[in-house]
Amino acid sequence: MSSYSSTDPSASDLPLREIPGSYGLPFFGPIKDRFDYYYNQGPEEFFQARIKKYNSTVFRVNSPPGPFNAKDSKVIVLLDAVSFPILFDTSKVEKRDIFVGTYMPSTHFTGGHRVCAYLDPSESKHEILKGFFLSLLGRWHKEIIPTFRSSVSRLFTDLEAELSDKGEANLNPISDKMSFDFLFRLFANKSSYDTSVGGDGNAKIDRWLFLQLAPLITLGLKYLPRCVEDLLLHTFPLPSFLVKSGYEKVREDFDKAAKELLDEAEREGVSRDEASHNLLFLTGFNAYGGTKILFPALLKYVGTGGSDLHRRLTEEIRAVVAEEGGITLAGLNKMSLAKSVVWEALRIEPPVTSQYAKAKEDITIRSHNASYVIKKGETMFGYQPVATKDPKIFANPNEFVPDRFVGDGEKLIEYVYWSNGRESENPTAGDKQCPAKDMVVLLSRLMLVEFFLRYDTFTVEVGRLLLGSSVTIKSVTKAA
Repeated sequence: MSSYSSTDPSASDLPLREIPGSYGLPFFGPIKDRFDYYYNQGPEEFFQARIKKYNSTVFRVNSPPGPFNAKDSKVIVLLDAVSFPILFDTSKVEKRDIFVGTYMPSTHFTGGHRVCAYLDPSESKHEILKGFFLSLLGRWHKEIIPTFRSSVSRLFTDLEAELSDKGEANLNPISDKMSFDFLFRLFANKSSYDTSVGGDGNAKIDRWLFLQLAPLITLGLKYLPRCVEDLLLHTFPLPSFLVKSGYEKVREDFDKAAKELLDEAEREGVSRDEASHNLLFLTGFNAYGGTKILFPALLKYVGTGGSDLHRRLTEEIRAVVAEEGGITLAGLNKMSLAKSVVWEALRIEPPVTSQYAKAKEDITIRSHNASYVIKKGETMFGYQPVATKDPKIFANPNEFVPDRFVGDGEKLIEYVYWSNGRESENPTAGDKQCPAKDMVVLLSRLMLVEFFLRYDTFTVEVGRLLLGSSVTIKSVTKAA
C-alpha cells in the first residue's frame, strides 16, 4: 500500500479513519444525489452540506451524471487543499477516459479518436501528442502578445458599439468571438474572419461543446420541469450527428490554415487525421472552452471590485507599460497586483471545476484532520471551487481579495489548482497538467492590461450561464 501526504511531518500522527458517506440504494441513490446536485442544492451547497454532515472533507457520494450516462457514479470526494493533489500524481492514479468525469463523450465527436485529454500518461501516444503541443506553445511564446492585441481590438470596438446602441453590452458573446479568433490566429496563423466560417466559428464550437458537456449542465429554465430536463440532459448521451456538419466546417478551415502544423505532426509519427482532431480539440475544447469561462469571470470580479481597485490597476499597468516602452513579457511580470488578480480569479472561479482519477493501487491519503485508505480501482473526484476555498489555507476564502497573492502571499499559488496541477509547477509531456497553463495566465494578464490602458473604470451586472458567469458591461470611462 502506498502512502500519500504532504511534507508536513505531523502527517503520520493523523488518525486513520473510515471514509464516511454512502452511495444509497442501487439506481435510486445516484438519482437522488443527482437531483440534489443539480436542483435541490446546487454544487457548492451539495458539497458543503455533506462536509458538515460527515465532519469530513473526504467522503463517499455519487457523482453526476449517474446511471446510464456513466458506468459507475460511485466516487470518493476530495474537498481540501491537502487531499486534492493526489489527483495530479500519475504514479499513483490513472487518468484514462476520465477527463470530464465518470462518463466519456463518444469519440464520434472527435473523428473516432481518443484525443490526448482522455489518454493516460502511461499510453505511448500521450507523450507524443502532449510533447508536440508543448513544443508548439513554447515556440509561439513571443507571438502571443501581438496576436492577442490584434484580436482584442475587435472586442473593444464591438463592446463600445453595443454600449452606444443599447446602453449596455453583453460581454460573453463578444469575448467568445475574440477568444476564438485569437486562438485560430495563433494555431493557424490566420484570422477566423478570413475563412468560410467567418465570425460564426465559435458558435459552431459552442454547440459541439454543449453536446459533450450536457450531462454536467443544468439549463435553469423555469418553464421546463426538472424531470424533463433531467431526462433530456443527464440520462442518455446526446448524439454527435447533431453538430457534425458545423464541427467539420470549422475543422476543414482549420486544416487548410494549419497545414504546416499537420505536416509537422505527421513527421512526429501522428496520422494527419488524428493530429487534426487533436489540434482542434486543444484549440476548441481546452483553450477556447477555458477562455470562454475565464475572461468573463475575471472581468466580473474586477468589475465588482470597484473604482479603487480599478485605480490601483490603472496606475500599476500604465506605469509599467510607460517604463517598458510597450507591453512586454518582462513588464507583465512586474505587475504584482495584476498577477495577483488573475490568480485570485482562477482560485475563486476556476474555468475547470472538477478533476477525476482512479487509484492504481491501495493508497493512504490525508486531509487536515485524518488519514484514509482508498482502494485500488476506486474513483476520486475533486471539486475545485471548494478545495481552493480551503479556510485552513486562505483567509476569507469566499471573498475575492485582489492582492491575496502579492508579496509573501505569492507563496500561496501552490494551492491554486485550476490547471490539473499546482500553479507553482509546469506541465510536462508525462503529466496531465494543462499544456497551455502558462498561456492562459499570460492571456488573463494581457486582458487586464489592454482593458486598463483603454478604460479608467467600468461597471458590470453579473449572472449565471450554462458554463460560468454572465457579465453585462453597464458603463465604461475611457482613458483621457
